[in-house]
Amino acid sequence: MTNNKNYRFDTLKIRAGYNPKEHQYATSVPIYQTTSYELGDTKRAERIVGNEELGWIYTRISNPTVDVLEKRVASLDGATGALALSSGMAAITYTILNLTEKGGRILTSPYIYGGSFDGFKIIYPKFNVYFDLSQNITNPEKLEKEIKEDTKAIFVESISNPNGIIIDIENLAKIAHKNGIPLIVDNTFATPYLLNPFRYGADIVIYSVTKSLSGHGNIIAGLILENGKFPWNNGKFPQFEQKYYTLRDKSGIERNYLEVFPEIPFTGKIRMDYLNYFGSALGPFEAYLALIGIETLSERVEKQISNAKKIVEYLRKNTKYVEWINYPSLETSSYYELAQKYFPRGAGSVFTFGFRGNIEQSEKFIDSLKIFSYLANVGDAKSLVVNSPKVTHAELTPEEQKLAGLKPNLIRLSIGLEDADDLIEDLEQAFKNVF
Repeated sequence: MTNNKNYRFDTLKIRAGYNPKEHQYATSVPIYQTTSYELGDTKRAERIVGNEELGWIYTRISNPTVDVLEKRVASLDGATGALALSSGMAAITYTILNLTEKGGRILTSPYIYGGSFDGFKIIYPKFNVYFDLSQNITNPEKLEKEIKEDTKAIFVESISNPNGIIIDIENLAKIAHKNGIPLIVDNTFATPYLLNPFRYGADIVIYSVTKSLSGHGNIIAGLILENGKFPWNNGKFPQFEQKYYTLRDKSGIERNYLEVFPEIPFTGKIRMDYLNYFGSALGPFEAYLALIGIETLSERVEKQISNAKKIVEYLRKNTKYVEWINYPSLETSSYYELAQKYFPRGAGSVFTFGFRGNIEQSEKFIDSLKIFSYLANVGDAKSLVVNSPKVTHAELTPEEQKLAGLKPNLIRLSIGLEDADDLIEDLEQAFKNVF
């Protein structure tokens, strides 16, 4: 499919980025399980190396199967470019490093995945990169006062892990751009089906493809997308204006990333620098599985949200077992109005509730479940349960968990595609086994 602009979401998720004529007319995207590619002749090799002709050289840098995945998700999000990597954490890491060369700060939220929180705290400072965890992340006007001279970006999750806190992306983007920095949105929980952050001013979007995008718990993968609008030549990011010999034209004149990749300078630089030399490449088989998963993205997400709403209603009525529920689509949620604005189709299928009992009883509840799988993933076709303070956010100290809004009795549910009544009956029998 060569022209993607006029097609709607469900057509793009199945056909975007792929032309069978270019792949021996194969109806399914082929798995290019190869390390490298014949260059043809020396002149063609020179053109490819000199960025005059698109072509494949080595799968660590690019691969035809992975390329289809990148183009497909870029089409879903309306991005100018995308880069697939071997994990969501690799996507976060390369994004941050690309922004903070020679050091800097990232303004972020305490309401994020525990691995991100802990990595921001203990790893990046070793590279002169520091994270400011702001409790004003839901108040853009107050947050602006926390932007410092060396702040390089604002980083948020569109739906926070695990409590479902929703960020006002549009106003946050305005604050970021007013101060000459980009807004990064981790859109993993939402997927492009529920939210397109670029429409509200985001500059960089990150996905853990491991989760809802692929949706079957069988791969580890990540994606970075850009919209080609941020002015990387505004003086705050000299790394994009630095000229390199490797980017020279056919006359030998050195160029920078803005000149070579005018529409995709951010992902282009990551591919040439970090993916090329750090090597967190996504394998073609994993890319193929991701493509298969994306073909049913909207159908999966709609069923998961439908199931989630039924289960939330069941839990709301069972105050004997449940102390509170965090789900932004509830009218009682502090984020209900933002959910209506950004997530009219529903605010995902992951939510938390407070177990009305002690820790030992909550653990017995989890152990008593027969259908829900006890594991640390989300967005799976299967329904999942986890006690986040003990597993997905176990790296956080008690003080940090309090800052992140993680109460000791918190249980996170990720609702899958099973029959909702069976899931409710499973929860009911587990509650009764405890009480």
